[in-house]
Amino acid sequence: MARTRHPLAVLIPLVAFLAVLVPLGAGPAHAESNGGVKVMPLGDSITDGFNVPGGYRVGLWQKLTAGRYKVDFVGSLFNGPSGLGDHDHEGHSGWTIQQIDDNVVNWLRTQNPHTILLHIGTNDIYGSNPAGAPARLSTLIDHITAQAPNAELFVATITPLGFMDSTVRAYNAAIPGIVQSKVNAGKRVHLVDMYSALTPADLADGVHPNAGGYDKMADVWWRALRSVPGSIGNPTFATTGSGAHGNGSAARAA
Repeated sequence: MARTRHPLAVLIPLVAFLAVLVPLGAGPAHAESNGGVKVMPLGDSITDGFNVPGGYRVGLWQKLTAGRYKVDFVGSLFNGPSGLGDHDHEGHSGWTIQQIDDNVVNWLRTQNPHTILLHIGTNDIYGSNPAGAPARLSTLIDHITAQAPNAELFVATITPLGFMDSTVRAYNAAIPGIVQSKVNAGKRVHLVDMYSALTPADLADGVHPNAGGYDKMADVWWRALRSVPGSIGNPTFATTGSGAHGNGSAARAA
């Protein structure tokens, strides 16, 4: 998955390694749009949806449409099954935080999203400098919020790996403080606890979630979005108190 070979990378099954070098089913975005609130799924192959085309975006889309929310997924890439009504995204297989950072300003200028779902850092874990990943994430967040100051940015802890769990935990442990520092500076940044929603049993290959794991991710994103008013607009029908704005449990959001 990472471009830099790490001694522990041999623990990753070959299929996972090949997946990030030759992403399947991905291509330039077709710029689908239903005129709804622009939401940018942003990250690496887990956002792209390796193992399960469309990944969490499929389940999230289904929840949004069932809740009568009108949302337009945006991004320069396009993939997923027919059950995913909008295939656009910015999930770049094999990419690190720095690679996302090198391109994100241009993507934001082009797509102008109202809401951003950021899940990034997995490839940094077994890269050459995992200890520097939190600082790189902080810089990425600064660049996103500077370019899109009115956007709602949801920053997720990364999902578990089948190896190097202590390194994953160290990275994830730094994220709440990073997010809070941005909130204290008046930025529209929200913490999403994705790590605790999945276990290694939810992984297909030690790296990427299986279908059940992606469904769990979709549920976490859904609850996080509903916890921040306006992040996905309002349902297209008048709620009666039992509709999509119910007071269900929400993901942690700062």
